[in-house]
Amino acid sequence: MIMRIFQVVTRPGKEAEFSRFFHETAIPLMKSTDGCLTVLPGAARPESPREFSFVMVWRDLAALKAFVGEDYRSAHVDPAEAEIVESRTIHHYDLVET
Repeated sequence: MIMRIFQVVTRPGKEAEFSRFFHETAIPLMKSTDGCLTVLPGAARPESPREFSFVMVWRDLAALKAFVGEDYRSAHVDPAEAEIVESRTIHHYDLVET
């Protein structure tokens, strides 16, 4: 399994707009995506109001690529978020089961 950590920093003043997108579009999309076994969304906190994240566990690399394409190391950007996000980071790890 693959753990994918996706972090976003919104543009200044776009926090509420991104929060709506995050809760109404991104979270439901990820929860309904085939091959995405676990979705842990992280909403902004008062000390970091522009930062949001997702920790996702994917069944395998094939499932991840089916969602984002062959270039899975790049962020999958929904057109609705393109103008409200300042930066994105993405990292992948092999999940260690305990």
